[in-house]
Formats: sequence, C-alpha cells, structure tokens
Amino acid sequence: MFDFLKRKPKPIKRRNYMAANIGRLFNDFVSGDRSADSELKFQLKLIRDRSRDLARNNEYAKRYLSLVKTNVIGERGFTLQVKARNSDGSLDYAGNNIIENAWKAWGRLGNCTVDGRLSWLDAQRQVVEAIKRDGEIFIQKVKGRGYRDGFAINLIEADRVDELKNERLSNGNVIRMGVELDQNQRVAAYHVLTTHPGDYEFAVPQSRKHIRIPADQIIHVYEQLRPGQTRGEPSMAPAMAALKMLHGLREAELVAARTAASKMGFFTSPSGDGFAADDYEENHIPMMNAEPGTFHQLPAGVSFTAFDPNHPTTAFDSFQKSILRGIAGGLGVSYTSLSNDLEATSYSSIRQGALEERDAYRTLQSFMIEHFVEPVFRAWLTQALDFGSIPIPGSKFDKFADNAMFRGRGWQWVDPLKEMNAAVIGLQNGVLSMQDVQANYGRDVEETLTQIQRDKEQANALGLKYAFEPFGDKQPVPADVAGESEDG
Repeated sequence: MFDFLKRKPKPIKRRNYMAANIGRLFNDFVSGDRSADSELKFQLKLIRDRSRDLARNNEYAKRYLSLVKTNVIGERGFTLQVKARNSDGSLDYAGNNIIENAWKAWGRLGNCTVDGRLSWLDAQRQVVEAIKRDGEIFIQKVKGRGYRDGFAINLIEADRVDELKNERLSNGNVIRMGVELDQNQRVAAYHVLTTHPGDYEFAVPQSRKHIRIPADQIIHVYEQLRPGQTRGEPSMAPAMAALKMLHGLREAELVAARTAASKMGFFTSPSGDGFAADDYEENHIPMMNAEPGTFHQLPAGVSFTAFDPNHPTTAFDSFQKSILRGIAGGLGVSYTSLSNDLEATSYSSIRQGALEERDAYRTLQSFMIEHFVEPVFRAWLTQALDFGSIPIPGSKFDKFADNAMFRGRGWQWVDPLKEMNAAVIGLQNGVLSMQDVQANYGRDVEETLTQIQRDKEQANALGLKYAFEPFGDKQPVPADVAGESEDG
C-alpha cells in the first residue's frame, strides 16, 4: 500500500521533428538564429578573399566562373531591341533604330566606363563574375560632358564599400556594413572608401576616408538570399571547403605518384656502407644514379629494398568524381560541365543535365537584365535625351524605355536535328510560335525575318537563286526511324 510513495519514472517524450533531435549524433549540428547581416558582418571579407583565392588558383573554381560568363553573357552580351509604337499602333521603326544605334555606339570600347578601359560587353562580364565570386558589385552612375551622351558607369569593387562601417546617425538612419538605411529600411546612401583598402603597393598611406554617395547614383547588384540582407554572399561559399580540400588531395596524389615513379629503393647493409656511391646529398647520404633498363651488381653484404608506394590509387578516380558531383550541385552547374568528363554519358543524360543547367543560366540572365542592364539603360537614355545627343525629345522617354527589350544568348541543342524537327512539328500544330523558336537561340523573330529578307534582296541583286526557300509549302517532317536508340 506504500506503492504510491515510490517515485514513478517520467515518461520519455519523443520529439515531433527528427530534425530537432539533440544527442551525440547531432553534436556537430550547430545552429544559429542570427540575422543575415549578423552572419555576414564579421565573415564577409574572409569568405570573399577565399573565394578570390580559389578563382586565382583552383582549376574548378576558375572553370565555374568561365561557365557563368560564357553561358550568361556569351559572345554578344545582352542585345537591345526597342518595339515602341506610334499612336496608330504601327511600329516606330525610325525612332527604334535611333535608340538602338545610339545604345550600340555608347557601348563601344572607351565610351561606357569612366576610365575608358572597357566596352559594354566587358562590363557585363565583369559584373556577372563579381556577383558569383565576390557576391556583389556596385555601379556608380556618372554624368558629365566629358562622356559620350553625357553618361558613363564606374564599377566599384565590394571592398570599397566599407563593411567595417557600422553606426547609428543622428537623423535616425543606420549604417550597416557601409550601406546607409533610413527608418523604412530603404537604402539612402553608400559609404565608399576613397581608395581600395588592399591597394598596399600604390595607394598613398592615409586613414580610411569615406565619401557618401546617394543611393540614386549607385546600382547595387547582388542576390538577396534572405529578407533584410544588406550585402551579397559569394556564390562559391557552400562549395568552398570541398574545393579547397579536393585541390589539396589532387596535389598530394600527384606528388605521391611522381615520387612513386621516380624513387626506386634503398641499399641496406649491416654496417651502413659497402658500395661506391655516384653522388652524395647535402647531408652526405650516398646515392646511386640509375637509368631505365640498367642493372647494378651490388657489393658483398649489400641488399636492395624496393620503395614501391601504391600511387595513384585505383579508388582515387571514383572518389574524385563523387566529391565533384557534390561541388557541382553546390555551384548550381552540371557535373559534366564542371569536370569536362564526357566518359560514359549518353544523349539522354547530357540533354537532361543541359536543360536543367540552362534553366539556371536563364534565371541568372533575367536577374542580370532586371538588376543591372535595364537600370543602366534607363539611366543612359534619360541622360542622352536630356543631353541632346539623340534627336528625340525627352518627353518620349516612357515611350521608348517601356518598350525596350533585352535578350540574352541562346544555346545550340545537343542533337540539332531532333530539336529542329520538334520545333517544326510544334509550329505546324500551332503549339509554338516563331518567337518561341527564335527565343531558344537568343534572337527575336523580327530580327530573323528582317535578316532573311535582306539575304533574299542581296541574292536577287547578285542574280543568285536560293537552293531553298523558307516559309513555303513543306512536306510533313519524317518520323524517327523505328527502333532508333535514344543514344543516337
């Protein structure tokens, strides 16, 4: 009857979420509740510096940045097409051509940047590389009569917007890592260092001096991953540790393999001597030189112990592929593109990987157009109209600016014949338009039709006849041969 006095064991409570478990298996699962800016405040510079080191010295990091520039910007960059219309609904061909030609002239080498060293294409490549390598870049919009159309841009590296400058101002604004925010968290200004903080060899020694540049003069290009994030995070951060470790492993395996191929063995004897050496190392250790295909007769009492390290190991290749797949996933590119490894790949696997990868590149193209290309274009058009270098009144700004379209590069397909036949079938059945097809190649249907018309006029002027005639009556596209394998 005294059982009620006994202490009953408390029932063990099971957590509703396995992800919230704690214990020895989760001791290394460290979590935090800091804001995006708090996490970046003391680590941004270190991550950015390490990312740049990988870009300089790591083969896969360099390959990744090259893939981004090639697939997002390409050989032509983002092309402008203006489709403004007159009051009667017809295209304003004259005004559109004036804007397009003036934009092309401004983008030539020496015109678009304040230092005169870059073309518009060069600037696009530097911006997209800085976003992926450094996490962000700042573009200053500069006006002045010394520039073509009275306008130029100044590319500012992330280091010059001082991440160490954090304070609360008397007007209620707050400076977070060099970015001044008002009470509504809108950017009011940027506090930029007058010289690059790492320009040790050439800059005049001075204290950290800042200039305050209003927000309407700066375009801050970065991918905001979390609400309230003020500065950009380098895109290589998730894969940075694996890239560095894999590089070290490859270096160690290379040194080990070279050692295995070079060093043959040791001569041993009870007394430690007994053979005539060909040479001596600095610490007077005797050595014998050997050539391929030669044999030596050893002195009495001397034996040979082979040194035969097992490198490179047979498991190295599969292990490296496994690590590279994880790195490629962290960088958002396909393993095949990052590694240049086309071994044991099929048409289906390459096509599937290419389609997913190109969707990611198209997303980045849209980001570049919205956050960089269009803001620069609208700032240039405003200044060019006010400057009077374009024979169009400033009151027409909205007409042309709102109808300007930028198009990124397109891609050739893995199997052009199959993809072209699919496009023809789509056109014939009304599920695709000419614009849909041309967009896959980074072109506009108007541009394509105009070029075809020019080709026909040029052929007629030279008395030539086309061996083919587009847009004529066509026979149905033949179906693929029955039983054809998907691997082609």
